[in-house]
Parts: sequence; C-alpha cells; structure tokens
Amino acid sequence: MLHTYRDGLAAQAGHDLIIEIGRWSGELTVNDDLSPAGLEVRMDMGSLIVREGTGGVKPLSDRDRREIAVTARKTMHADRHPEATFSATKFDRDNGGGTIAGTLTLAGQSRPMRLQVTATGEDRYHATASVVQSEYGIKPYTGFLGALRVRDAVSVDVDVDLAEPGRGAGAQQP
Repeated sequence: MLHTYRDGLAAQAGHDLIIEIGRWSGELTVNDDLSPAGLEVRMDMGSLIVREGTGGVKPLSDRDRREIAVTARKTMHADRHPEATFSATKFDRDNGGGTIAGTLTLAGQSRPMRLQVTATGEDRYHATASVVQSEYGIKPYTGFLGALRVRDAVSVDVDVDLAEPGRGAGAQQP
C-alpha cells in the first residue's frame, strides 16, 4: 500500500490517499538454517488502485478513484517503466523484526532503500519505508496552479504472510 499526503495552500480540497499495487510478486530465498538470503519483488505499476481518500471537500467517487489512478500511473511514468522492483540481500534481525536493505528501481531509477520490519504474528510481518518521488525523477502531482500538491515523500506499507507461499496481500496466485 502507498500512502500519499496532501500539501499546499489548497490542501483542504485534496485527499490523503491509500493506493494499492494490485499485482505484484515476490520471491524470498532462504539459507539452510532458514535465515533470509535474498528477496526479489516485482510490482506492476499499471495496477494501481485507489482504495481510500480521507479529508477533502467531498468524498471520493468511483470516478474520482479511477481518474486519480490514471494520473498516478502517468506521474510515475508507468507507460515507459511498467514495473518497479526491489532486490535485497542484507537482512538485519532483532527481536520481533529488523531491517531489510536493498535497491528499489522505480521509473527507471535505482536507489538504496531500507525496510523496517516487525513481526505481527507467526510467519507474519509488516514492513514500512518512505520513498521520495523526486529521487526517482518523479515530479509529485500538483493541482490548482500548484496550490494543491502531493508531498514528495510517500509512505509504503507491506503485509506478508509467509505461512502459505503465494498468500501475501496483493501477491499473484499461481
């Protein structure tokens, strides 16, 4: 899930959004002792779905959601770069979680990224990160002549259940 936040003089007119990446897949490689060795995640940037919008002058309609998803795909250059990837090989564990360090490739640009991970149950994990759009050559959305804009930093939340392969939220089913 991606969380965007509004900013600017006309921020009250816009919405803070929760956007789901509808199609993604991931592969976790483990060592003989079941410790993580590698992680590869692929995200279809053409599958963005606006799930929720809070704030704003009026509630989001279904049409608003569709139009925002189209605008988000354009903003992130999904036509030229239809897939984002995250590759990780460094896993630091601590009680109940840890960090995963890797490389996020988005809109054709690759940058280091760290995920903060917490255990939420047996074989269940929640990871968070922040992505600064401008670091990937993405110009955050603006409207009303710049008086309404999306903040440059987008929050990322991932929930994964490793108990059943292929059952993470949003994962494509075999």
